[in-house]
Amino acid sequence: MLKKVASWMKSHFLPFVIAFLTLIAAYVVYLDAQIKPHFSGNKWQVPAQVYARPLTFAVKEEISQKEIIDELKLLGYRRQRTVESVGEYAVGQTSVVVYRRAFDFADGYASEQHVRIRWEDTRIASITDLATNQSLLQLRFEPWLVTRLVSGNREDRMLITLDDIPPLLVEALVMVEDKDFYTHWGVNPLAIARALLANISAGRKVQGGSTLTQQLVKNLYLSREQSYTRKIKEALMALIIDARYSKDAIIQAYLNEVFVGQNGGEAVHGFGLGAHFYFDRPINELNLPEMATLVGMLKGPSYYNPKRAPERTQERRDLVLRILFEADKIDKATYLDAINQPLKVAAGDSLASGQHPAFMDQVSRELSQVLADPDIRQSGLKVFTTLDINAQRRAEKALSQRVKNLAKARNISALQGAMVLSDIRSGGIRAIIGDAVPDTKGFNRALDARRSIGSLVKPAIYYNALRDASHYQLASIIPDAPIVMEDERGKRWAPQNADKQFRGEVRLLDALTSSYNLPAVKVALDTGIDNLVATLAELGIDEPVPSLPAIALGAINLSALQVNQMYQTLANEGVYRPLHTVSAILSPRNQLLWAHSDYSEQRIDRQV
Repeated sequence: MLKKVASWMKSHFLPFVIAFLTLIAAYVVYLDAQIKPHFSGNKWQVPAQVYARPLTFAVKEEISQKEIIDELKLLGYRRQRTVESVGEYAVGQTSVVVYRRAFDFADGYASEQHVRIRWEDTRIASITDLATNQSLLQLRFEPWLVTRLVSGNREDRMLITLDDIPPLLVEALVMVEDKDFYTHWGVNPLAIARALLANISAGRKVQGGSTLTQQLVKNLYLSREQSYTRKIKEALMALIIDARYSKDAIIQAYLNEVFVGQNGGEAVHGFGLGAHFYFDRPINELNLPEMATLVGMLKGPSYYNPKRAPERTQERRDLVLRILFEADKIDKATYLDAINQPLKVAAGDSLASGQHPAFMDQVSRELSQVLADPDIRQSGLKVFTTLDINAQRRAEKALSQRVKNLAKARNISALQGAMVLSDIRSGGIRAIIGDAVPDTKGFNRALDARRSIGSLVKPAIYYNALRDASHYQLASIIPDAPIVMEDERGKRWAPQNADKQFRGEVRLLDALTSSYNLPAVKVALDTGIDNLVATLAELGIDEPVPSLPAIALGAINLSALQVNQMYQTLANEGVYRPLHTVSAILSPRNQLLWAHSDYSEQRIDRQV
C-alpha cells in the first residue's frame, strides 16, 4: 500500500509541485517586470509649483519693519526670542534678525543665511551677515508658494528625499506603523498573526498587519479591491520590492506616496506637501509635536484631521509621543514639553485651493504659449511669477469695497469690476482681479471683458498733438465748440462735453486735465484719426482699431489688461515692455528652461 502511495506521489504530486512552483516563479517574474520600470523611474506626476515674486530689498530702501515681518509670516517663518535655526526670526525695536532659508532661484542658488536687518526711521540702514559680520547691499527672501498646477488625477505631492526628513520623524513612523520594518522581508507573518488575534478578540478590525512595504505596494500598484488574490499579490510584490531595493529607498517612496489629507478637490500626498499644507513650512523645519501629528494622522487622515478634529488629533499626537518616549527615542523632559504644547496648524493660506483665479488664469495662458507639451507641467517644474501677494490682497479688498459702495449709492444689484496692476518699469503684472468677488472662477473680466475705454484714449490724442511742437503746445488754445459730422450714409455725429457746456476756447493743458470731449475731438481730427490709430498700436494695442472719428471719445472696446499695457508704455516714458506674469521656469533639477525676454522698445517720444 505504501509503495503504491509513494509511486503515485512520485508520478503525480511531484510534477504538480514542480509545475506549481514554476507558475509561481513565472508570476513573480511578471510582477517584477511590472514593479521595476515604475519604482526605478518616475513614480508620480508632480504638479508644477507656482511662486509669487521674491521680496528683494536694499540698504537705504524705504520699506517698513512691518512689511518685512508680514513677509516672514507669509513664508511661514517662526518668531522666536533668539534665532538659532533656519526658518526663524526675532524682532527688536529697530531690527529684525532672520535665518533665511536656502532656495534655488531662477538666477541661481542662494544658501541659508543668518542676517540682521536694521532700520533708521522707515529706511533700511544696514543688512549684516551674522556668520561673517560682513555688510550686505541687499537681501532676497525665497518666494511664496502660491499654488500647484494639479493634473486631472487630482493628486498633489511635493517630492522629498531622506536627506530632507528629520531622522526622528522616520523613527516615529517606523515605531508607530511598522516597528519591524528594518528586519522583515517586506511581509511580517508575526504582525499578521498579532493583528488576526487582536481582531478576533475584539470582534472587529482593530489592528492591521500590513507592513509599510505592503502599504506602499497597495497605493502604488493595486486597486482597493478586498480579496485574497489581491492580498497574495500584495505580499508577493512587497517581497520583490524588499529584495530589490534598499530600506531607505522604500521608506522614501512611502513618505512621498502616503495620503495625508484633502485640499478641496485635490488629494494631498506625501509628508513633503503635508508639512506645507498643515504647518506652512518645509518638512525639515517641523518641530517634534508637528512630526508626531503627521505620523499620527496616517491611521485615518480624515478622522484625525487637525483642522476639523483638533482634540481627537491631539490625543493621537500624544500617543505617538508616548510611543517615542517609551522606546527611549526622546527623554522625559522633551516628552513633557511636547505633550504640553497646543496643537497648531496653518491658518489656511498655505496651498489653499482656488486662490487668485484671475491671476492664475493669465499664468496658465502664458504657460500654454511657452510650454509646447502640456504634460511637462506635471514633471515638477518651478514657475516663477510676478505676483505681489500683498498688492493682490490690497487690490482685492479695495475693489470689493469700491464696488459695494457704488452699488449701494446707485442702487445697482449686479455691479461688476476688474483690475490689473503692473510694474511700470518691468511690465511685470503684480495683481489681477477678474470679478467683484475676487475668488470667483470662470469668466475673467480683467482679460476677456471688453468695454469702451472712453476718456482713457485722450493721452494718445494729445501726444499726437504735442509731438508737433510747431502746431501744439501745452498753452495752445483749443476750440471748445459744437462739432457736427455726417458719414457717407448721412448719419449725424454730434459729440458733447460731459456737462453739456461749451467754453468757447480752452488751453490744451486744461482740456487734457479736465477731460473735455470737444477739444479732444477737434485735436484728434486735426492731427488725423489714422495717426491716432497708429499711436494706439505703438502704445501696445495689438489688434485692429477702426479708423473712425468716434474713437477720439474712446469708442474702442478693450480689456483692462490691454488698457494697462497702453498706460504702462505712457508711464514708462514711452518705453514699451510686454506685460507678463511668468518670469522664469526651472526644471525639477533647477535648470533654467525658459526666462521672460527683457525686451523693450522706445515706442513714443520720451520728451513729449
